[in-house]
Amino acid sequence: MAQPLRFRRSHEGWNSDRVDARIYSDLDDNLGAESSSPWFKPPSGYEARRFDMDNGDTALFAWNDDGAWWMGNTETPEVLWRTNKQSFSEAPYEVTRWAQRELLAQLHDEDPWLADYPYVSWFFLPVFLSKDGRETTRAFFADESAGFPDADPEDALDFYENVLKTVPLDDDRHIMAGKLGSSSYLDLARANGAMGEFDAAWLLTEAGYEITPEIEVTTGHFLDFRADRDGEQGVLAEVTRPVPTNDRAAGTPVAAVKDTAQTKTSGQLDAHAGGVALFVDCTSFPDDDWASIRAEEPEVHHRPAVVFRVRPDGSVEGYTKGAVPLDLPQLD
Repeated sequence: MAQPLRFRRSHEGWNSDRVDARIYSDLDDNLGAESSSPWFKPPSGYEARRFDMDNGDTALFAWNDDGAWWMGNTETPEVLWRTNKQSFSEAPYEVTRWAQRELLAQLHDEDPWLADYPYVSWFFLPVFLSKDGRETTRAFFADESAGFPDADPEDALDFYENVLKTVPLDDDRHIMAGKLGSSSYLDLARANGAMGEFDAAWLLTEAGYEITPEIEVTTGHFLDFRADRDGEQGVLAEVTRPVPTNDRAAGTPVAAVKDTAQTKTSGQLDAHAGGVALFVDCTSFPDDDWASIRAEEPEVHHRPAVVFRVRPDGSVEGYTKGAVPLDLPQLD
């Protein structure tokens, strides 16, 4: 599976003739390509090219006296095969800003409905224009309402637009966006699981906690978040999201919740030996299924635990198990 979009950093010297000989010729021979000026003015002190391939792939190349930066959702020219990769946040700011303007304009030209959601467009740009995942990731928002059952895509997009405005995840954008997947096959379980992390992050932020994603612990695992507030001891949190019963072997919604939680707790959380709050996001369940879970409030093989469900209007329902060391007024 191809990865989310990243730059390749070349430290070699470049000029227009070498770009034609080593970049454009390679792309044109392999895929058929057009070389043109970029849509937006390159950063001061840089020269740049845009390459559009016959199969719909795109690449950008910018260079100055210090070397060059390549970004493309296509084959990498041979001259760049051994170059180091850099995320949007690792490349020089002016190069990143220019490349994002180019790619966002392309994204909104291809899918104008995304132009109404600038934060969603920007945050998920590394997968929305990835080599293999550019169709499936957009379809997840447009056709699957970003994992909300029985909801309009517009309502789902409005919700996540607000989440990305308010939850401080920008510094971890490459990792968080990449969790959505960048495959030509839409893995709904994976995509929904990724959005479960955004739901939990939003729930914690709304409750007044500062969150830090991807916390490495002594077992060698990474846990999803640490939540901090007002000098209190930080609380580690791990998120899981059950798949509705019609998409899995579990016969009832309650069984689905128990099975998914047990999978998480019998591996990663057991290895950590306690001290982690488990968040079970039931947002994928339609109303009737959630009602049965809410009525029974099943155990989830771990304490403390937060079992919750979010709707696109920002309403939240749920329950807790054990002494959850977090103040979550949304669940009162």
